[in-house]
Amino acid sequence: MTYIVSDNCIKCKYTDCVEVCPVDCFYEGENMLVIHPDECIDCGVCEPECPAEAISADTEAGVEKWLEINTKYASIWPNITQQAQPMPDAEKFDGEKGKFEKYFSEKPGEGD
Repeated sequence: MTYIVSDNCIKCKYTDCVEVCPVDCFYEGENMLVIHPDECIDCGVCEPECPAEAISADTEAGVEKWLEINTKYASIWPNITQQAQPMPDAEKFDGEKGKFEKYFSEKPGEGD
């Protein structure tokens, strides 16, 4: 089992999860984070820290697409290990449906 980040992170990019991760397995895109599934130790400390509830176990139903996205982009986006400010208007986008189709960006973030 591993944890994955799903579409509710898009346009929010809270980094509370990054701060508590003991193995630094988060990677930063322009408008979301992903978890590297081969680096995640399945401790689960990140899940309750996410204000957008965008982190879940890969054993939950319907997350196969997100496991693929996390795997792909964790290998090309920069590592992020320190908490940063969320995206502008994060609260406005939190919970919006269809964010992947509307806003997902393949561009990398800055990392740290």
